[in-house]
Amino acid sequence: MTLAAHYIDEEEPVAEASPWPERIAFICAVCIVLTFSQFWQMPLIGPDGDAEKSAIFRNLFFPAYGAGLVMAFARPWAVLKTALRGPLIWLLIADCFLSMVWSIDPSTTERRCIALLFTTICAMVLASRFEWPKLLEVFATSFAVVVFCCYFLALAVPSYGKMTSIFPGAWRGVYQDKNALGDLMTIGTITFVASAILNAKRRWLWAGFAVLAVGLIIFSTSKTSLVTLVIGSACLAFVWLAKRGPAVSVAATFIAVTGIVVLGCAIVFVPDAFFALLGKDATFTGRTIIWAAVQRLINDRPWIGYGYASVWTDESGRGPLSWIIKWAHFRPHHAHNSWMETWLAMGIPGLILWGAVFIETWMKAIYAVYTKIGGYFALPFLAVYSLTTMTESVAFIYNDFYWVIFAAMAFRLGLPERSAELEEAEELDDFALTPARP
Repeated sequence: MTLAAHYIDEEEPVAEASPWPERIAFICAVCIVLTFSQFWQMPLIGPDGDAEKSAIFRNLFFPAYGAGLVMAFARPWAVLKTALRGPLIWLLIADCFLSMVWSIDPSTTERRCIALLFTTICAMVLASRFEWPKLLEVFATSFAVVVFCCYFLALAVPSYGKMTSIFPGAWRGVYQDKNALGDLMTIGTITFVASAILNAKRRWLWAGFAVLAVGLIIFSTSKTSLVTLVIGSACLAFVWLAKRGPAVSVAATFIAVTGIVVLGCAIVFVPDAFFALLGKDATFTGRTIIWAAVQRLINDRPWIGYGYASVWTDESGRGPLSWIIKWAHFRPHHAHNSWMETWLAMGIPGLILWGAVFIETWMKAIYAVYTKIGGYFALPFLAVYSLTTMTESVAFIYNDFYWVIFAAMAFRLGLPERSAELEEAEELDDFALTPARP
């Protein structure tokens, strides 16, 4: 029997309830993830507040750092083995610290590099502590709390839960704009579905939350999120087919490659139709104006950049942000493109390192599609995440939900899936190729 069949088949024996140490570890992990989801910020500071200017809100991340360290010290060898699986990630973080040397605001860069380091440590601990089914339930439980709070705020306190001035009536839940809600609920839907696939005992629970998450995407009126949801769902279907057997796997791979080529041609040859599908114009709702301003600054310091996370909160009135505001005629809060954001902050070496991390993770995810149960989550998540990087700054951001999920997934993909079923499957050399029993 394969491990894939073990997690998909509802007729398999159910393990006994986890002992209390396991339950405590699970609760701590959920609290860590919820802290980085920042679902609590907007309800506390209001729709127009700025948590970056508040030291109190920065301090609220310290309990998550502490919980991560406690979990790390509880299983140091497992954490060390996990850390060794992500050398490129550590090189990228080291480069962030190195950027303090040329940063326009060294103290801010130092503080945020430390936050990035602890955020990554927490993600690594989650990957070392939980195998895929339980790790996905950690994420799914966190998303479930966010989903509940979004519905509560939108229905009970609409002045907070719905947008009022721009896009009035569109739901934003616990976040400051509708697009943030839509983007996160797309990933939430994928997480719920993957959890339902790998945790048969709670399949209907996670399937129900997946429906609720899709509802939030619809209420947010974010067309981009709906498109990425379709793409993520298609990736989930592809992974499921790829694990049905060799013949189906080859056919599914052929169809997927053909679909990617067709999509690429559509973007190149009929871009207007593609933008209309996304609900965007050719400027990506003004993002190209920001990109042009950012590119002018990049051209001045292409090799070293301006320092990690130092540009967008510079209040000096004479730094890079002031020029971006002058050229764009409004104040953006980030570059709205992860690749340009990385280049602006870290220069060409940082951009190369991030590209290496990104490509390595994609290669691991594709390999997992055919060999590991983690492929159920890794491929659809990366597809949605990759699209998000084109219009939002979500690459190695400190205290950030996206980075916690990405880093935990990247570390977990590098680890073996340890279980008696996996060892048996490896001996038979048929892991994830034998279809689940009907």
